[in-house]
Amino acid sequence: MPIKSVRRKKRFQKEYDGLTPDLKAAVDDAIYDLTSDPIPAKRRFHPLNGYSNPKIYSIDVTSNHAYKISVEIDGECATLRRIATHREIDRLP
Repeated sequence: MPIKSVRRKKRFQKEYDGLTPDLKAAVDDAIYDLTSDPIPAKRRFHPLNGYSNPKIYSIDVTSNHAYKISVEIDGECATLRRIATHREIDRLP
């Protein structure tokens, strides 16, 4: 099912505001790709283990997989939870 709307949690926005301009551009590209159908394989969109309700996914921001976005999917709406390093997202999405 394609994503038709995107919301941002306050924590995501705070983390986004603290990024460099280059990382912000990469995040914007990843969000655009999140709304593509299908989501490009290079983004490695996948569910995080251990989170079934709500279902939490992650999507890669950078090609070296250093930064990820955690996303909660509810029907056609994606709620952006966090933008952080790969390790931080895996610890606390």
